Amino acid sequence: MAIPIIIDTDPGIDDMIAISAAIHSKDLDVKLITSVGGNVGIEHTTQNALDIVNYFKKDIPVAKGVDTPLINKLATAEHVHGHNGIGNVQFMTSSQTNILEDHAVIAMKETIMNSEEPITLVPIGPLTNIALLFSLFPETKSNIKQIVLMGGSAVGGNATPLAEFNIYVDPHAAQIVFNQDIPIVMCGLDVTRETIINHDDIQTLKKLGDFGNLITDMLEVYNDVNSGEKHEHIIHDLCTIFYLLYPEMFTTERANVSVITEGQAAGCTYTEFNKEGKVEVCMHANNKQFREKFVEFVKDIHQSR
Repeated sequence: MAIPIIIDTDPGIDDMIAISAAIHSKDLDVKLITSVGGNVGIEHTTQNALDIVNYFKKDIPVAKGVDTPLINKLATAEHVHGHNGIGNVQFMTSSQTNILEDHAVIAMKETIMNSEEPITLVPIGPLTNIALLFSLFPETKSNIKQIVLMGGSAVGGNATPLAEFNIYVDPHAAQIVFNQDIPIVMCGLDVTRETIINHDDIQTLKKLGDFGNLITDMLEVYNDVNSGEKHEHIIHDLCTIFYLLYPEMFTTERANVSVITEGQAAGCTYTEFNKEGKVEVCMHANNKQFREKFVEFVKDIHQSR
């Protein structure tokens, strides 16, 4: 049976890749996609989510969420993802099909409570929507299987020396989420920095039709590279989807994770490794398998279109 998931996202080039993989997989059932301000503002993140759903002609609802963090001002990453979040790529149509009238938090609540199977939440942006969900509707926790999120780091950051971007944008929301009594898998920078695609992979993608070209067009602008290597890109958010599909690809350690909300260390996920810890922290990934599965899903989409 396919795993029912909700993707909460701020697309984002790597978000668009992760969403595509989830939508395409027969082993995942994407019940809802919710947008949040993060990589770019909410109008762009919502439109990008709509565009990728409509590109694949999928009947998956999209709900617009929160544009600003709980307390802080929104920090964005246009310098990484382009002014519109997707490398300045423009979809042929700008459809509003599948957009819900309900706010993302309400849509999540309804989807979770009406699901026959416990839902897995997959947040791949700032955690503002998720924090509001638990604060306003704590009853939803009874029908959530786990949270598999992209964010945080046991060692080092990318927004600051100590903080990963998604957590840095809204550390107060992250603190609320990590304090919940729900199983959490943290796909942070420790593992995502090992999920790199290289020049050869990109050349292969260029031969895989419209979708392959769509990805390579976005990656040409994507300014999240490995140690300055222009043709080696870190596909952070895809780790969450591949963790659900191919858990054997990852090495994890148990830990307790707390979030620093103020001062120079704001956004730091303070990670205390402990066999009794309640968070499963992904520490390593098999890069060869990641690259093979990445190219494989793009090839599958090309062959099915």
